[in-house]
Order: sequence, then structure tokens, then C-alpha cells
Amino acid sequence: MKVKQRVFEIIQDAKPGDKVSKIFDVTLIVLIVINVGMVIAETFNIPQSVSNIFYYIETVSVIIFTIEYILRVWTADCLFPDKKYPIAILKYCFSFLAIIDFLAIVPFYLPFIIPIDLRVLRMLRIIRLFRIFKINRYTDALTNIFKVFKLKKHELLSSIFVVLLLMIIAAVLMYNIENTAQPEVFKNAFDALWWALATLTTVGYGDIYPITTLGKILSAVIALLGIGLVAVPTGIISAGFIEELSEEKESKSIKYCPYCGEKIDL
Repeated sequence: MKVKQRVFEIIQDAKPGDKVSKIFDVTLIVLIVINVGMVIAETFNIPQSVSNIFYYIETVSVIIFTIEYILRVWTADCLFPDKKYPIAILKYCFSFLAIIDFLAIVPFYLPFIIPIDLRVLRMLRIIRLFRIFKINRYTDALTNIFKVFKLKKHELLSSIFVVLLLMIIAAVLMYNIENTAQPEVFKNAFDALWWALATLTTVGYGDIYPITTLGKILSAVIALLGIGLVAVPTGIISAGFIEELSEEKESKSIKYCPYCGEKIDL
């Protein structure tokens, strides 16, 4: 049991002073970055010798990631001590990060289990990019982002709903205005919805645009509204980050008595 607990401590976030756990975290981060770099490099015309080196690195990486996954499944009861062992394993296996871990290794083993067309295999190898999400285990950056989105989910959903509502209204109005003038461009409301998305987000691809005076006026209004409405979620997320950082700073400044466990007023 002591061995399992120690393994659990190593594969979890490194605590201050735990050098073995820190080395484990840094090694995995470096390995993930190398793997993502290889996925990008493979989009170029690389020599066969380099491709062979990539294959060996990929094999070693998958072995390490597989061992890590097995260890995390094995120590699931340490992560969920209030659950029975089988329940703890199931709860871990269906967690977000465990699914990411599984998707990071399954494309390598799948061809050995099921005969697959090589073209399909190339598509499955893109799943390796999921390994970049594994970094979330070893840094608080993505964790803080998820916390902010969870904290401000109601405000974000409200702002997104308003944006979607405006897009639909603008699309229907623009379709009725422009359909007569250019029926081959604004064929239906979905074409107009694409225009509304590009305009409201201030991207403006220019592949579809109004030519009538009324349509141009509507387009200008939607573009101006887009500047303000798209900024709303940004402001909500920024406020959430400030709140989260303030709470973290406050929690770190609180000291507790090592004997009675009560808060010490500084």
C-alpha cells in the first residue's frame, strides 16, 4: 500500500520538495512538446531517416504514456479514497483527463488490433495532438482557465445567447434584403448566417457581402454591434481571471497553526 501511495504522489502534481515527482512532471511535459512538434514536422517533406527517428521517439513516447496511464488506473483508489476500487477505476477512466490519456495512445495500438486502411490511419494519427492537453496535469494554467469558465458559465452563456440571437435576426433580415438583388449569393438563410457570423465577429472574409444600400446599412450596424458584443465575453473572462488570481493570492497568504489547525491572524 505504501508503494501505491508513493507512486500516486509521484504521478500527481509535484509537491514542494518532491524532486522525483518534479522530474516526472518535467519529463512528461518535454515529451508532450516533442510529440506535438513531430506532428507539425510531419506535415513537411522530411527525409526518411528523420521519419525513422520520429517513429522510434513515437514508440518510446507511447510506451511511457501507456505506463503512466496504467499507473493512474492502478492508483485510482488513492485519487478517490471514498469509493470502492472498481468504482474508483471507472470514475477515473471516464474523467476528462483520462479520456485524453487514452486518446493519446490508442492510435498507436489500433492498427495492431484491427486491420485499418492506411489513409484512415493517417487521420487517426491526428488524435496524437490530444497529448498537448496532458500538460494540464503538470501546470495550473489550463486548470485556472477551466475554473474561470466554470465560475462565469452563466454570464458567458447569456452573452453567447445574445450574440446568437442577433446573428439569427441579422441573417433573416439580410436574406430578405439581398435575396432579390443577388439570389446566387444569398440563396437561403444559412448563407446569410455565414455573412452574419463573419460580420459580427469583425472577421469580414469578403466572400459574401451586401450590394444594396439597405443591406450595406444593416451590415454597418451589425459590424458596429459586433465590436461591442464580442468584447462582452472577453470582459467576463478577464473579470473571472482577476477574481481567481485574487482568491489564490489570498489563500496562499493565510497561515494555519501546525498544532490546532486554526487560522493565524497576521
